[in-house]
Amino acid sequence: LLRNVTLITKFLLMGFPDDKVLQRPYAVFFSLVYLMALMGNLFIITLITIDQHLQKPMYFFLKKLSLIDICYISVTVFLILVFAGTVFALLLVMSYDRYAAIRCPLHYEAIMNRGACVQMVTSSWFNGCIYGSIHVAGTFSVHFCGPNIVHQFLCNIPSLLTLACSGDQTLEYVFIIVSCCFAFVCFTFMVASCGYIASTVLRIPSLQRRFKTFSTCMPHLTVITLFLSSGYIVYLGSTSKSPTSMNLFMSVLYSLLPPSLNPVIYSLRNRDMKVTLGNISTDVDQQNLC
Repeated sequence: LLRNVTLITKFLLMGFPDDKVLQRPYAVFFSLVYLMALMGNLFIITLITIDQHLQKPMYFFLKKLSLIDICYISVTVFLILVFAGTVFALLLVMSYDRYAAIRCPLHYEAIMNRGACVQMVTSSWFNGCIYGSIHVAGTFSVHFCGPNIVHQFLCNIPSLLTLACSGDQTLEYVFIIVSCCFAFVCFTFMVASCGYIASTVLRIPSLQRRFKTFSTCMPHLTVITLFLSSGYIVYLGSTSKSPTSMNLFMSVLYSLLPPSLNPVIYSLRNRDMKVTLGNISTDVDQQNLC
């Protein structure tokens, strides 16, 4: 069947070839966003490590999320699937953490003990590796008939499948469907846990306690929404064989947004993080006065 077809084994990433005038502004902009994400996540990791008041399961998971975000924004090609799967699994674990904190406050420390937290993070990494390996295996089972030009900044799966030989993408499409079904089940659990949290918060008589409880969950909900929506937009824009430069720009931008904004969201919307930042600022001011 493939006797008269030239199989493709190498690909050329086009990036932004149509707007050479804009290539330098693009490079500067994306470099600044990357540096902001790198410094923001490193700051979160450092802050949680040195502050004894942040040695709680929620901040333990946040520290690991920042580490994964650094890896996620620093890699391309198929490793990005590993870290994307790990991020999604860790967000699911963090949803369970918030659910346990609201549902069983008296038994929370027993449920989310150190050993359980480490096992959950390890499972997240394991699930991410399995997710990435499955899609790599599915993609390598596909024959590519050309052209070999990928109109993207990385070889993501939708872009590669548009170059596959006709009828040769079945296995990878099966993997994609199974992944989407699993992601939908996990997302349903997240929505259910968020709904329960919201209903529990609304039953709290004290307005101050209600706001405090809700403020610990709101950053996580924002991060989940940002991660899922950005992933949807990136993959939706990757299905075209010749996307415009604006589509490519938006695809890169939405790949960078979640790791860049996560530190800002958790720092500005989380009360404990703001208190810690305030204490550090006060200490710095006192040292400068001395």
